[in-house]
Amino acid sequence: MKRRMLVAAMGTALLAGCGGNTANSSTAEKSNDTAKEDTAPVTETAGTDAETGTSDEGKVLNIYCWNEEFKSRLTDHYPGYTEVDATTGTIGDVTVKWNITPNDDNAYQNNLDATLLKQADASADDKIDIFLVEADYALKYVDTDYTMAVSDLGITDSDLSKQYQYTKDVVTDSNGVLKGVSWQGCPGVLFYNRDAAKAVLGSDDPAEVQNYVKDWDTFNDTAKKMKDAGYTITSSVNDTYRVYSNNVSSKWVVDGKINIDDNIMKWVDDSKELVDAGETGTYELWSDDWKKGFYPEGNVFCYFGPAWLVNFSMAADTEGSIGYNGGWGATEGPQGFFWGGTWICAANGTDNQSLVKDIMLQMTTNDDVMKDIIEKDDDFVNNQDVIAEMADSSYSSKILGGQNPLGIYSAGVSKLDLSNLSAYDQGCNEEFQNAMKNYFEGTATKEEALDLFYKAVVEKYPELTY
Repeated sequence: MKRRMLVAAMGTALLAGCGGNTANSSTAEKSNDTAKEDTAPVTETAGTDAETGTSDEGKVLNIYCWNEEFKSRLTDHYPGYTEVDATTGTIGDVTVKWNITPNDDNAYQNNLDATLLKQADASADDKIDIFLVEADYALKYVDTDYTMAVSDLGITDSDLSKQYQYTKDVVTDSNGVLKGVSWQGCPGVLFYNRDAAKAVLGSDDPAEVQNYVKDWDTFNDTAKKMKDAGYTITSSVNDTYRVYSNNVSSKWVVDGKINIDDNIMKWVDDSKELVDAGETGTYELWSDDWKKGFYPEGNVFCYFGPAWLVNFSMAADTEGSIGYNGGWGATEGPQGFFWGGTWICAANGTDNQSLVKDIMLQMTTNDDVMKDIIEKDDDFVNNQDVIAEMADSSYSSKILGGQNPLGIYSAGVSKLDLSNLSAYDQGCNEEFQNAMKNYFEGTATKEEALDLFYKAVVEKYPELTY
């Protein structure tokens, strides 16, 4: 039964979330050697004897993920974790093994799928214990028996009461069962070049900048001002796509038929005008041309994204970059949205249930750990009480010029509506952007680009019509 369910999920490419490639989305590699000193001790529920450090469960904890982000979080913040080398650590007498396969060309999911299919017959030391998923494809895994309900681990609704509801919705299966937890929320904001804001808008104060980007009509008017001053409003049309696609009023698929929401078409029309006016480009996200705006000479006014984008994907650790010099600011932008996120799932068959439970609780519900992640990693954590407290604290982000952005992030997350997520989001979003690139660049009419989109989606999902 389990094998058939996962194969079916793979075959139909069930994917939940807002879509897009997040292969490079949040590769946190900062070292915080003092992080663990301020956190609570490992609870006894971890299956470890407090005096001897010996485990009454499995001797190997296998964790599958696509980059270093969760590894760095566990290494830096989980009480009792000791790093041995790049792929190994220890918790008490349990050896932690990291299986990290990059997302490129779907390699992570392919590797995870193949290994999960062997889970029932694998030896205890080879079984997957924890694996990570993104919003874009969470449903593919949480809607199978390969993921454990967190309640089966002994985690209660009360334990998770401070977490943002949308982070639970993403990893809730079709029967209403919660199958994962996350330490982070990923509400998106508009990150703007402070020097450009001062030069063109007369101020880099977030509230003042918001007046120039408060809705799409105002944003597009500001694009003209930016062009006149030698800046593009964004690096690429793809920078705004998620904001539009997160604010649709209908799903990508309705009764088996492909459906294009009006807000998606608004993105097409708005983007075409910006491209034709030379006010933005058509670069692929993560491409070298797209990244030029991370530096002053790139002359890009803004990017859209969550905390992980500015901290881990915008060259913030590279000398000479805007982020390195504290040159970004953050404001709400035209509409609230979210992008990505990483969820911890327990694999059915794990022989380390108590330890998996403790990792989930420590990393996603421990207030001290949550505060430490904010202060040391500039992340937005999945704890409403901690966020409210830290938003009124002296916390500030060096990358954002000393700004405390937590209140702005919170304003965005409060507006999130995930009611129109579907199992086809990643494929439809990716193919739509690919097809529209032809229209934006003038190699196809809008109708021709739409036809390319429909055909690509039906090829990917043969059960759909248009």
